[in-house]
Amino acid sequence: MANKPAVLQIIPNLESGGAEKTTVDVAKALVDSGWSSFVVSQGGQMVETLEQQGTTHIKLPAASKNPAIILANALRLMRIIRDHKISIVHTRSRAPAWSSLIAARKCDIPFVTTFHGAYTQKSWLKELYNSVMVRSDIVIANSQWTAGLIQERTGLPMKTIEVVYPGTDFSSFDKNSISNARRQTLQKDWNINNGQKIILMLARITALKGHKTLIRAIPEVLKFHPDVIFVMAGGDHGHSGYRAELEKLADSLGIAGNVRFPGYCDDPSAAYAVADISIVASHQPETFGRAAIEAQALQTPVIVTNIGAVGETVLTPPAVREDERTGWKIPPNDPTALSEAINTVLASRSFDMEAVSNRARAHVVSAFSTERMCADSLKVYASALGAVHKPECE
Repeated sequence: MANKPAVLQIIPNLESGGAEKTTVDVAKALVDSGWSSFVVSQGGQMVETLEQQGTTHIKLPAASKNPAIILANALRLMRIIRDHKISIVHTRSRAPAWSSLIAARKCDIPFVTTFHGAYTQKSWLKELYNSVMVRSDIVIANSQWTAGLIQERTGLPMKTIEVVYPGTDFSSFDKNSISNARRQTLQKDWNINNGQKIILMLARITALKGHKTLIRAIPEVLKFHPDVIFVMAGGDHGHSGYRAELEKLADSLGIAGNVRFPGYCDDPSAAYAVADISIVASHQPETFGRAAIEAQALQTPVIVTNIGAVGETVLTPPAVREDERTGWKIPPNDPTALSEAINTVLASRSFDMEAVSNRARAHVVSAFSTERMCADSLKVYASALGAVHKPECE
């Protein structure tokens, strides 16, 4: 296919993370569909996988916020567009978006941006910096909640914002693929005896994730279920002082024996599979959040705070009928509501939980798969192309 479209995705780096994984997955889908795929970044551990899948990686200082480097990158991108006959530029971060905007406009090709987060804008300067993300031909949001935030802040009509949910490879999040050995390894690491129920919060140790809310909810749960173990698995990213605060709070409430802080978990699938309930207690709205999706895929009952995009990933009444429920929602910063929800789930009959868990997996697999994300992304590219412009960067 001599004239197949060529898509250039731009992201600061390819070390790790949801936006980075999305970039690699979409790049593979482009190659598999017969398109040409290019990615610009400063590099990282995902580059090898990217190139093995057939995408060309071009290294630039794409994470820099230095105005001089942003301008220099714009000139470099114009050359890349010319040399590789790029049809679309798609940027997934603000700093490289400024370079991309200049290059795409100079070359008269479609420019696409994706909001992977809720960018703070506490000053007019930050608002100006963020505005590049809506100066594109097509704006992609990673959830309906994010789309609403964009509309609220910028006045951009909702109908002009495309929603493409991040995708998950659910073959890795299937309870039938989790061996007993993997489950037993975690139970041993967490110092949990057979038969003890496990309440899991799998999140980095930071105040935004709501660990204190969960700890304050524990005494009321232990009144009715004294053998339950609460596992707060996640790295503290150097914030050991906050972890010490959590341990001190648990000790002051007399529940330290029922709480575990095992640190970073390198087997999240097994963690969800071994847990009886998964908790997402974030205090700050998340634009998407994979934790609730991965837990539902493993058919583990989920309790989440009713803020941000979680309303789209976990289904509860009154938005759906009771027989369509896939989890439970509570207000943020509400230990009483959290303890009541945990006690409700623990007291539920096993066949009721099985029905909820089966619906939960079916829901997330149909709505949030990698395959669906890639198909939706290619539809956006096809829409952006319309009539493919010939680059004018001579």
